[in-house]
Amino acid sequence: MYETLTYTGGIHKHEEMVELIEDLGGFVLQETVSQMDLVLTLAVPIEDVGKVEEKAKELLGKIKVAPMAGTEIAIVSPTLARQHLPHSACDISEYLRRYGAKDNMIGLQRGAGKGISRISEDEKRLIEEHDLAVFALGSFRDCILNKTHLFDDIEIPVVVTGAPEMDVEDIPGADAYIGGLGRIPRRLKRGENIRALRNLVDVVEGILDQKRMDMADDPPIVPSILVKTEIEYQVPAIKQVYSPAPVVSQLDGVRVKLDYDRYHDQVEEVMVNDYRLADVSEIHKSMMYGYTLVKLLPETSII
Repeated sequence: MYETLTYTGGIHKHEEMVELIEDLGGFVLQETVSQMDLVLTLAVPIEDVGKVEEKAKELLGKIKVAPMAGTEIAIVSPTLARQHLPHSACDISEYLRRYGAKDNMIGLQRGAGKGISRISEDEKRLIEEHDLAVFALGSFRDCILNKTHLFDDIEIPVVVTGAPEMDVEDIPGADAYIGGLGRIPRRLKRGENIRALRNLVDVVEGILDQKRMDMADDPPIVPSILVKTEIEYQVPAIKQVYSPAPVVSQLDGVRVKLDYDRYHDQVEEVMVNDYRLADVSEIHKSMMYGYTLVKLLPETSII
């Protein structure tokens, strides 16, 4: 079992931290450099967390648990228009990143309007490529209840946010509801806003932990973290991707930011623990920019 952590420190001697993680059998999930500051999202065996904390102290850096690391979350807004997208959805996205999540902002093409809002099948498929979706809705109870068709048949867990206090039982298709996060024309910096964001983090972490527990009953034959590392080692084209996260870990797979039509053959031939990746996963074209999406199969479906 691995613990996901975030290391924050200086760029000086950071290679010592990376070498320690590799020696312990851990993985660097993401590395972000900003001038002289460094943020590493990493996964290490649970029994070795103390050694990483000691090294962080030696390097004058900080270590904290990142329970959402290794997950990809969709932040869905009814539209990209100014009355829906700014502030609340953006701040939700930024706040989840602090806890290790890799999130993507998605604005629906025709999601605006209490009576005319729609979601297309392609948009549903894109959202379902993620581990969890947060639907950032508005300030009125009636409006929220009239938009449940946007997510009531989405197969991944759905967390809905809005301004009024409501019971999740009243919202078909939602696994959780967080109030106090409606359309607010300013940054979410006040006390009540921060408390709502913290509540959101607690709820999302709980859902992801439950999903991990469910997967533990029939886990993939190879872990997604290892698949990510092997793709980075074995597919040379990854080195030409300038995204901070050319391979994004998910609970049940990875998103490879390489064009499916050009590179899926190389991804399929990657070897992970003596298994050919195509034999232990489903590899298909992502709805996001035509990337390559790898979804790992559970052990029972392979045996």
